[in-house]
Parts: sequence; C-alpha cells; structure tokens
Amino acid sequence: MNEGNVADNVIDRMIARRLRKRRKALGMSITMLVASIVVSYQQIQKYETGQNRVSASRLYLASKALDVKVEWFFE
Repeated sequence: MNEGNVADNVIDRMIARRLRKRRKALGMSITMLVASIVVSYQQIQKYETGQNRVSASRLYLASKALDVKVEWFFE
C-alpha cells in the first residue's frame, strides 16, 4: 500500500465522522438526509462509516443539507 492510499483513507474517515456528527447534531435522520442528497439509505450508511467515498457533488449537496460550508468537512 502506498502512502497516498493511507492518507486518502484518513481523509475519507474524517469526512465520514464529520458527516455523521453534523447530521446527529441537527437531529436529522438518515432518511431526511437521503431526501436532501438523493442517494439510498444504504449509501448514506456507507458514507458515514467511511466504507464509500463521498463524491465532490454529493459532498456539496450534503453541505447544503447540513447547513455548513464544504470546507467544514476538512477542518
């Protein structure tokens, strides 16, 4: 495994944690987030566990639904 893959994985997990943390802080259910960013329930679960990467367009939609700037996911 090269270093790029390890760094990518760390960033993916960080985004996953922040996505879930913000959703819960707002009292938003997964179902509500699904409706906002138009993906399946299972896909949100995979995003929140870091199993799947969040694409740039989905991250943008999630930031709007969660009322944060995209940059917030990387702080």
